[in-house]
Amino acid sequence: MAALLRTRLFAVYVVLVAATCVSWILGADHGSGSHTTVAAIVLVVAFVKVWLVGHEFMELGGALQPLKGIFEAYVVVVLAVLLVLYNVV
Repeated sequence: MAALLRTRLFAVYVVLVAATCVSWILGADHGSGSHTTVAAIVLVVAFVKVWLVGHEFMELGGALQPLKGIFEAYVVVVLAVLLVLYNVV
């Protein structure tokens, strides 16, 4: 069990769980500020999670550079489009 706690995948898993908690706390409308700001933060956290899952669990971090570049461009472009649609940028 101790060896599991020291692995990179476990650390990424803990970051993903923490990011989910942050998104839930911000998105549950606890009066934490402007809806536009909260939406932007939740979207950015969600796409950081998408990148982490793709990079670590789908092993795109060790993939060929063109494939990794396509994935990272996809994440950035979709995030940018969603931020524009939410009138955040």
